[in-house]
Amino acid sequence: MNGLLKSRGEGRHDEPGPQVSEAELVAAAAGRSEAAVRELIRRCNPRLFRVARGIVSSDAEAEDVVQDTYLTAFTRLESFRGEASFSTWITRIAIHAALMRRRRAPPEEEYDTVNEQDMPHILPFPGRLPETVEAAFGRRQLRGLLEEAVADLPPELRLVFLLKEAEGMNLREIARVLELNPLTVKTRLFRARRRLKSWLEHRLQGGFEAIFPFDGQRCVAMADRVVKCLAEAGGSDMRD
Repeated sequence: MNGLLKSRGEGRHDEPGPQVSEAELVAAAAGRSEAAVRELIRRCNPRLFRVARGIVSSDAEAEDVVQDTYLTAFTRLESFRGEASFSTWITRIAIHAALMRRRRAPPEEEYDTVNEQDMPHILPFPGRLPETVEAAFGRRQLRGLLEEAVADLPPELRLVFLLKEAEGMNLREIARVLELNPLTVKTRLFRARRRLKSWLEHRLQGGFEAIFPFDGQRCVAMADRVVKCLAEAGGSDMRD
């Protein structure tokens, strides 16, 4: 990965700069570059954790799913053909791993057709009203309650909701990743918003990007575990 890395000074590893594309990182990771693996993990962690948490029932399970996802992806990079982006490809792996973790599929649920123009009237996000100091403080205090409420959604609604509101994906992107009809995605989002409306509408203004965060030391620890497992599986240390 010569020419694509910049020094971290006193750090143990080189760190790819922000100008390095995802495709370049994938190519370097295929060559067992630890720096590239760590950077891909850093970039993918928030989405993969939210996807996993949208399916499984706890943070601990979600972390296990994310780690399994990375190990699967990085040991099978030769199967990545570039037909979709790496982030889309690994997201699908995470969804499959999370569903397998649950061991049994949820019962099928029927959904009624809804019009997209009706959706903002159910629960508009993000909020546009001015936020007082008191409201801002209350919103911070309610994040835990918000996570609990989202966690209580049925898995098929929770996953769509997190991909849309926390990850900012549009309906077509979500449909492509989940391999669903866009109308099904739209309807599930409508149902999720309606279920949350009764207590979210007057207590929270936006803030869904804060749901189930995965950064800081948790992100570093995940990269450390994955790199260690990959090195052990390969019988030698990865290169910087």
